[in-house]
Amino acid sequence: MRASRLLSILMLLQLRGRLTAESLAAEFEVSVRTIYRDIDQLSAAGVPVYADRGPGGGFALLDGYRTRLTGMTPIEAEALFLAGLPGPAAELGLGEAMLAAQLKLLSALPAGWGSDARRVAEAFHLDATGWYQRGESVALLPEVARAIWARRRIRIGYESWERAVERTLDPLGVVLKAGAWYLVARAGQDVRTYKVAAIHTFAELDEEFARPGDFDLPAYWAASLERFEASLRQGQARIRLSPHGARRMASFGQAAVETVNTALPDAGGWREAVIAVEGVDNAAAQFLALGRHVEILGPPELRAKLRDLAREIAARHE
Repeated sequence: MRASRLLSILMLLQLRGRLTAESLAAEFEVSVRTIYRDIDQLSAAGVPVYADRGPGGGFALLDGYRTRLTGMTPIEAEALFLAGLPGPAAELGLGEAMLAAQLKLLSALPAGWGSDARRVAEAFHLDATGWYQRGESVALLPEVARAIWARRRIRIGYESWERAVERTLDPLGVVLKAGAWYLVARAGQDVRTYKVAAIHTFAELDEEFARPGDFDLPAYWAASLERFEASLRQGQARIRLSPHGARRMASFGQAAVETVNTALPDAGGWREAVIAVEGVDNAAAQFLALGRHVEILGPPELRAKLRDLAREIAARHE
C-alpha cells in the first residue's frame, strides 16, 4: 500500500508541480507526518524532491526531472477504457482524440491485457439522458470546452429564465447532469452555473484568467445542488400513501423516498409521512399523478388545490 502511495505522490508532483504536505495528506487520507516520511523515502530512493518553506511553499521536483515510470496494471487500463465515454467525449469535441488515445493504449499494453480492456468498453455503456427524453442541442459545447482548457475569458449571450443577458465569464468547468451540460464559471467574484443549451452567442476573448487555486468542481457542484434543492422545497406536506403510491415517489426526490420508506405502515399497508415540497401548485400537480394512492392530510391549501384540480379534470371529461 505504501509503495503505491509513493508512486502516486511522485506522479502528482510531476503533474501538478508544487504541493503542500497538507494537500497531499488530504489527497491520500493520511497524516501530515506520514507524508513527510514518504517524502524522505522518495529522496532516499534518488528522487530529486525538495521542500520550500514559508507561505506558498511545499514539495516539488527538481526542474527538468521526469520519471520514466510507465507501468500500468490491468485494472488501471480497464478503468481508462471505462472512463472514455463516447457520447460525452464526442459532444466535447474529443471523440476522435479519445479513439486515438485508446488505440495507442491498446498497442502499448502487454499481450492479453488489450482484450480485457476492450471487454470493459463492450460491457458498459452510459446513457445519461432520462427516460422519454432527448439530449439537448449543445453546438457551442466544444468552443466552451476549448476556452476552459486554454483558460481564456469568454463573452456569452444567455437566455435566462427571466430574460436574455450578456455575460463576461471565466469558464472553470463543465458538468453533465441527467443528459444536460452545464457551464460553471466565475462572473466577477461569484461562481455561477449556466446551462450550455441556453447559450446562443459565444466569443472567446484574447484574455487569459487565473483559475482559483482552491476551486474544486465536484465539491462546488455538490454544494450547488444542495442549495438549489433546499431553495425549491421550502414547504411541507403531510401525506398518506398506499403501498403502490410509496413505490412511485421517485419524482419527489431521494429524501422524500427515504422518509416514506422509514415510516411504519398501518394494517392496510398505508404509510404516513411529512415530506418537503416545492410549493402548492407544483406539489398538487405531482400528487395528482398518484391518483387514488395518496391522501393529502395537510396543509389545507394543498388539499383544496388538489381537490379543485380533480374536480376540473372530472368536469372536463363528463
